[in-house]
Amino acid sequence: MDKALWNRLQTVADAEAKRLMRELPADIRRQVEDVPILFERVPSRALVEDGLDADLLGLFVGDAYPEPGCDPIPPEILLFLVNIMDEAGGDEDEYRRQVRITLLHEIGHYLGLDEAGLIERDLE
Repeated sequence: MDKALWNRLQTVADAEAKRLMRELPADIRRQVEDVPILFERVPSRALVEDGLDADLLGLFVGDAYPEPGCDPIPPEILLFLVNIMDEAGGDEDEYRRQVRITLLHEIGHYLGLDEAGLIERDLE
């Protein structure tokens, strides 16, 4: 992938992530505003060797939203932009939609939702 395309993927994903964060209800926004959102091309070899799918779109790492007084593992959300663009079939509007869906899904994990809870909320 050339540098210009990678930069475009990052720029669009960053803009969509910021837009989504502004649109979240205030109480949820406060809970997630300090969680880093990192953009990677694809899952690392180490993640794949640990059993994650090479075509994974996103990943939440760390402890879910902590209870007051606990010492959690710092959370972060990884978005795999090349995989998201592949899922979008190369269409930029669909890419934006997939970034949004993937980020909401990972935020759901951070807030403690399991896969069933995410499915109930159409965040699968």
